[in-house]
Amino acid sequence: MSIPFIQKARIGAYIVKQTLARNDHFPLVLMLEPLFRCNLRCKGCGKVDYPEHILNQMMGPEECVAAAEACGAPVVSIAGGEPLMHPQISEIVRQLIERKEFVYLCTNSLLVEKRIHEFEPSPYLTFNIHVDGLREQHDDRVCLKGVFDKAMAAIHLLVSRGFRVTTNTTLFNGETPAGACKLFDLLTSLRVEAMTIASAFNYENASDQEGFFTRGEAVELFQTLFRLGKGKRWRFNHSSLYLDFLAGNQQYECLPWGNPTRNIFGWQKPCYLINDGYEPTYRDLIQNTEWSKYGVGKDPRCTHCMLHCGFEPTAVIDSARHPFKAMKVAWRGPNGRKDPAPGA
Repeated sequence: MSIPFIQKARIGAYIVKQTLARNDHFPLVLMLEPLFRCNLRCKGCGKVDYPEHILNQMMGPEECVAAAEACGAPVVSIAGGEPLMHPQISEIVRQLIERKEFVYLCTNSLLVEKRIHEFEPSPYLTFNIHVDGLREQHDDRVCLKGVFDKAMAAIHLLVSRGFRVTTNTTLFNGETPAGACKLFDLLTSLRVEAMTIASAFNYENASDQEGFFTRGEAVELFQTLFRLGKGKRWRFNHSSLYLDFLAGNQQYECLPWGNPTRNIFGWQKPCYLINDGYEPTYRDLIQNTEWSKYGVGKDPRCTHCMLHCGFEPTAVIDSARHPFKAMKVAWRGPNGRKDPAPGA
């Protein structure tokens, strides 16, 4: 099972509650960025290009907890920047866990060995390790040799200490289905709980503007990848319907409010990927954002996006409302068609 039953049950009950309350704009995951500073300069990210006075800013534990409580999402994904560079990250995690939030601590792994003693295993805490390919490819993406080996060592260490461990893999142009298969076979052999996968989003400030797929190219990659993976024991940290969406079988619209972002500037409009300004409160984000402006066919920046932070909420809600459909897809697995569904 890719996600523990307690987490699935809590999220399912939460969706039912929001649906019965007729709340159309409810979040599933809070994307929390308590700092932008990082110890890497990855090709696909431009956040470390902020000026020094911005990189020195950090959200404190009280501010992070207040954001989680204001949002109310059952899951908090702590990203950045590199969260383990935050001097109070363990206290932030501890306070969120006390409130029964499911916390995914996203890290490039470089500081895991140094700071692991500050954390305790918990069903509410998952270390999410960044792995964007096999050794040569990953180290090239993060622009530093040896990082892949440190990620593998961090996974070994965390698993041996009893922590929940997942991985986060972004596929860039140039990745092959065969290469991705080898990576997923390796990660599965390391006994990670599950793997998150994504097709790279075209960040405007990224140094490498040639590494992004078109939507059609991404669907073709995932179709072949899932066919090659048929019968393998890969575990993904996604709903079966989202994986089917990646393979071109489901036609979904993005729900940008499903994974709202809170960082050092405030609540980012409209989502984790696109920055059209900030709101001071979560309520202002929901009320003042023109949600109808965004999405494939509406905003050109969204044209090739298939990211889980926008489309996974749609798939999860579809799964909760149509469980037999979700079970059918889970049973057969994502099954890429030659011709993607309209809009894929």
